[in-house]
Amino acid sequence: MKFSESWLREWVSPNLTTQELEAQVTMAGLEVDAVDPVAAEFSGIVVGQVVTREQHPDADKLSLCQVTDGTENFQIVCGAANVREGLKIPFAKIGAVLPTPDGKGFKIKKAKLRGVESFGMLCAESEMGMAESSDGLMELAADAPVGQDIREYLNLEDTIIEVDLTPNRADCLSVKGLAREVGTLNNIDVKPLNIETMAAQIDDGVAVTLSASDACPKYLGRVVKGVNVSAATPLWMIEKLRRSGIRSIDPIVDVTNYVLLELGQPMHAFDLAKLDGGINVRYATEKEKLALLDGQEVELNTDTLVIADASKPLAIAGVMGGEHSGVTTETQDIFLEVAYFNPVSIAGKARNYGLHTDSSHRFERGVDYRLQNDAIERATQLIVEICGGQVGPVVVSQDDTHMPTEATVELRAQRIIDVLALELPASDIETMLTRLGMQVTANDTGWTVNVPSYRFDISIEADLIEEIARIHGYNNLPVSTPMAALDLQSEPEVETPINTLKQYWVSRGYQEAITYSFVDPKVQKLVDPEIDGLTLANPISADMSVMRSTLWVGLIKAAEHNLKRQQDTVRLFETGLRFVPKDGELIQEPMMSGLICGSRIAKGWTNDSEKVDFYDLKGDIEAMLAVNGGVTYRFEAGEHPALHPGQCAAIYQGDKQVGLMGALHPVLQKQLGIKTPLFVFELLLDDITQGQLPEFGSVSKFPEVSRDLAFVLEETTQWSQVEQAIRNKAGNCLKNVTLFDVYRGQGIENGRKSLALGLTWQDPSRTLNDEEITSWVDAIVTELAEGLGAQLRG
Repeated sequence: MKFSESWLREWVSPNLTTQELEAQVTMAGLEVDAVDPVAAEFSGIVVGQVVTREQHPDADKLSLCQVTDGTENFQIVCGAANVREGLKIPFAKIGAVLPTPDGKGFKIKKAKLRGVESFGMLCAESEMGMAESSDGLMELAADAPVGQDIREYLNLEDTIIEVDLTPNRADCLSVKGLAREVGTLNNIDVKPLNIETMAAQIDDGVAVTLSASDACPKYLGRVVKGVNVSAATPLWMIEKLRRSGIRSIDPIVDVTNYVLLELGQPMHAFDLAKLDGGINVRYATEKEKLALLDGQEVELNTDTLVIADASKPLAIAGVMGGEHSGVTTETQDIFLEVAYFNPVSIAGKARNYGLHTDSSHRFERGVDYRLQNDAIERATQLIVEICGGQVGPVVVSQDDTHMPTEATVELRAQRIIDVLALELPASDIETMLTRLGMQVTANDTGWTVNVPSYRFDISIEADLIEEIARIHGYNNLPVSTPMAALDLQSEPEVETPINTLKQYWVSRGYQEAITYSFVDPKVQKLVDPEIDGLTLANPISADMSVMRSTLWVGLIKAAEHNLKRQQDTVRLFETGLRFVPKDGELIQEPMMSGLICGSRIAKGWTNDSEKVDFYDLKGDIEAMLAVNGGVTYRFEAGEHPALHPGQCAAIYQGDKQVGLMGALHPVLQKQLGIKTPLFVFELLLDDITQGQLPEFGSVSKFPEVSRDLAFVLEETTQWSQVEQAIRNKAGNCLKNVTLFDVYRGQGIENGRKSLALGLTWQDPSRTLNDEEITSWVDAIVTELAEGLGAQLRG
């Protein structure tokens, strides 16, 4: 939020410099992002008045003016379209220095324009460094004192302070709220705002119906007839709006914006003549449309709250008004509205339409539900002062069943000492909380605190203790070292630490990725079409609106990002949760996923340019699983919609499937616009970190015995089936089984393949004899022949 320091000091003015005030506010948790001067440095500009204005004799677009500074007249040649007799404007006399981008300044000298001498310059806001651009001369109020220095008249020795508020501090999205904070921090009183109740002069009113009282439990409206929209907004209001980053539009809109900044309550004014019947606060209907004030027409969602009349929507509630019901220069009667909206009903609605307004910014965070009456009275008071008009009664519609209630929190004195390591006098604590607007009642253990309606963020004791620490000053809290008994924790030998697995992947050339848990629903549906992901109620954006059901979505997007930037070789892994809706519950499972693509070995004159394939990733996974000693895993042909049907393997630990790996389906790659083949895996983290207690085994001093065999089998036979059959019949002295060749071609029938494998036996206590080896080989040959139809190849 932006505000001018002088406006804040109208409410509360501590004996602090700008820099000290900035530091104090920041240390209190309201971080100051920027402090900028209201206007650039310039000198020699005074309030001037155009005495006469004539056409330049030799130029159609130039005027020849006589301008007075209160003591004498000066001839000025001016090209502004809005210059006219009697106008009061900033007048830069000869010798004045105007600001320039390079900081050196531009000195005004006597000049000759189209043969006519000019003794000074009439200025626009941009020429004084008060705006980026200007449409014409800056027009001053009719009562501006001619000859007074413009910096003094406009109070330009001022600064604009921009505060970056966290979402929980909506109470500070107004000058009143910030003044309350500054007053509390400095233990000084805040000047109260005198808001008069405007007596009704007419009986006119508009009936209000709350059809969606759960979203809008309180709505106030008032008719003001006979307003003069052509009246000039006072310069003091224009300047306060400008210094808060808001452009002046017309006096009605300016007043509503001013009240928004002053009190923190968004408001809106409708042209009464354009309303059809009463007001109805309801949800939009199917395919209902609304032309907004910014010119765009939107089709409203059915969960969007709208302000409507009997025939049409008038505004998106809490976001923006409609174009056709807004105030114009022809407006004579207005309907002024102010409401309290449930923050949940407004949250995210502006983003759905690509909008972000000052109103939605406040309503999403929460507006004081007791503020509406003060706001409508304050706005009415200002409108009548500026535009005139006759005031009707305030029409109040309220559903108490959906109104918030003020929180009551118990605060213990001992708990403050325990948390802050600081014992403050009870009177200091009561003063801090009272200045923040809380009602404090002492009791035996501390205080009972009634939280004000504008502090939505305070609901528990810890919140109050944080407020005390913040107001006392974080830098004033004592430094104390916490003490606690720390017992040595045992580390289970059967569990492999996650960091050990991560270090493994790093050692294999992978890089750890951290991607968002919320993903693009379109990409998720392509990658995991069988699961409907959980949709967020208030997403950051439309392409981050669903909780991921697989970590592949984020990793694939990361790989795509790298491939588009000429990073041809990508190796990524990630650990994190996946979110799977099941039987009305959300299952959150920790996963380890990874992805590879590109070259097998880094480019070099001694290296070939082979690309990674299915077996590169399978080898990496097998080596990683071997880190978790004592547990046997097996790979079997698997299926997944996102994976290539011929290059997909399910990973099992016993009878339980603990993971999946394979090549990304070519159709999916085409849909994602990825040309490089990708290979991915995903494992259940809890299962792959659980191992078995290691046991010591002696190293045999007796020789190994090896046999090489080759079998011809059906093409569809998997190696895991062959390996399991061999281990079942090879005896307990079998040490290793190695597949070292797969052959298809001459001498082998179509649809069959030859597997050549090596078998190694060894006994820790003796030398094995040929008869034993032969019996085991015969048993293996018989088992493979009977079970898998294998033929021993000679």
